[in-house]
This record gives sequence, structure tokens and C-alpha cells, in this order.
Amino acid sequence: MRLFLAPMEGLVDCYIRELLTAVGGIDRCVTEFIRVTRGQLPPRVFYRFAPELRQGSVTRAGVPVAVQLLGSHVSQVAWHAARAVELGAPQVDLNFGCPAKTVNKHKGGSILMREPDLMHALVSAVREAVPAEIPVTAKMRLGYDDRSMGVACGEALADAGADEICIHARSKVDGYRPPAYWEEIARVRERVSVPVIANGDVWSVADYWRCREISGCDDVMIGRGLVAQPDLARQIKASQAGEPCDPMPWRDVVPLLIDYSQTLQTFLEPRYVTGRIKQWLNYTRRPYAEADAAWSQVKRMNDPDEVCRLLRASAGLVGELAESA
Repeated sequence: MRLFLAPMEGLVDCYIRELLTAVGGIDRCVTEFIRVTRGQLPPRVFYRFAPELRQGSVTRAGVPVAVQLLGSHVSQVAWHAARAVELGAPQVDLNFGCPAKTVNKHKGGSILMREPDLMHALVSAVREAVPAEIPVTAKMRLGYDDRSMGVACGEALADAGADEICIHARSKVDGYRPPAYWEEIARVRERVSVPVIANGDVWSVADYWRCREISGCDDVMIGRGLVAQPDLARQIKASQAGEPCDPMPWRDVVPLLIDYSQTLQTFLEPRYVTGRIKQWLNYTRRPYAEADAAWSQVKRMNDPDEVCRLLRASAGLVGELAESA
């Protein structure tokens, strides 16, 4: 009954991985995708997306981090998979799920679900390129134009040697609109012999249990739900054990946002820092009324220090975090 933090391009970077895994409950992370073209990427690119490679491929909390690749050129993806392992990656994950138009336009992500034979070739080449003890996994959706390709693509990945398949319970065309079609994940799971990980629309402990019941999957990957509620994985772990676990209050979430802001300010311009904080804060509006109340003011701000002052006030922390100002 493992819980994984989903790779979310442009949001879940190494700094958020550090903060969320420190809260607890997460068993594994996956990096944002490293885009593979026809060139050979230098090590610095791998380290930029996965600085954890320099520390045993784990976060400071000891949670393993897999390296995710995105591309459609078979030999190049295989070469980069081998390179990632040489640099210390404990697992190579292939992205067949990204719905972004710019990614799909360049034959990456979910558009590959129109070509299960190519998906098979990519996984097969990567499986051959890396040592047998290194897991090769894949993340996909239920299809591109509709949800009719899930089984065919899942079978292609499993037959090619994928050790696990994570399925986001929507097609590309579905985007992120509810509902998540967990029952369609069950159809794929019933047809493949490798573990299937369910993903999509898990925002609460109750959602987690419904997802598991409907999909039949033991393992679940959570993205937006964990960003919105940083202790959701910890709550789920307590639920698995039959133990109580009070949700993290807003006053404990705000220090995470402030920590993130301060880290980003060491290398990003203030306007970019503010944009990333707003992005995270926007997700927290769903479970936290305090975040929703603060949003109307924060969305007009461009100074990260001003944003942090407002967030402290929203949590009643004025003066308590003065040292972090």
C-alpha cells in the first residue's frame, strides 16, 4: 500500500519534494521529466532536475527519487536512461502521460498513446540499456483522443518489460476535469501481469480508499492532492494503520510556503518566486479556508516578502516567524 508523489512539471521541483517528504507518508518521488531529443544531455541537466543524485538519490528524509525521461527517439531515450543510472538513478520512469500541447506537438508524452508499438519499443530499449536490478517504470493516461487505448498501451508496456505502470485515470482530451475514471484503471490492471499504480483525483483520505476500491490497485500516486494538503500522505498512512491523524492546520502549512519562498529567492528573481508561491497557494485554497481568504490579496502581489508577511498574518504567526522574514 505504497504512496507516491507524482511528478508535476513546473510545480513539484526538488525543493517541494524536500518539504513534502519531510512531512511524512511518501514512499517514493519521481522527478519532473527530462526532455530527450537527438542530442546527448550533459550531467548538469540530470543534476538540475534531480539534485538528489548527488546524495544517494534520496531526499533528506530518505525517500527514493526516480528519474523520469520524456521523448520518442528510441536509441536516445535508451542512452539517456543508461546515463541516468550511471549518475545514480535507482529507477528510470518514462513519461507517456504529459498532456501539454507543446510536448505533444514534439511527439512526447500522451500523444505516444496513439502508438503502442512505439511505447513498446521505447520501454524495451530502456530495459535492455539499464541493469536488470534497476526498475524501469512508465506513467501513462487512459488514451489520447479518448479512453479506448488504455488496455492496449498497458499491455504494450508490460510486454516490453516495464516493472510497474502508473495510470492517470483520464485521457489527454479529458485533461484534469473530473471525474477520474478509476474503473478504467481496473480494466488495464486485470489485463497485465505487472503492478499498476492508480493516479488521479485523490484529494482526501476518503478519495484514496475509493480509488483503491474501484481501481483494485494497492499503490496510489498523488499529485495535486498532496500539494494542496501537504500531510495527506501522512493521514493516509495513519488510516491504513487504523490510527487517528488530525489534518495539518494552516498555521503549520504556512512555514512550508515561506521556506519555499526563501529558498527560491536565493537564485530566482522576485517576480518568479512570487509566481511559484502563488501556484502552490492556489492549490491550498481547496482544503484551507484561510488560504482562500488570503488569495484575493496575494494574487495581486509581486513581492515575495510581502506575500510571506500576508501568509504569516493569515495563520496568526505575526512575530513568531520574524527570524525567517
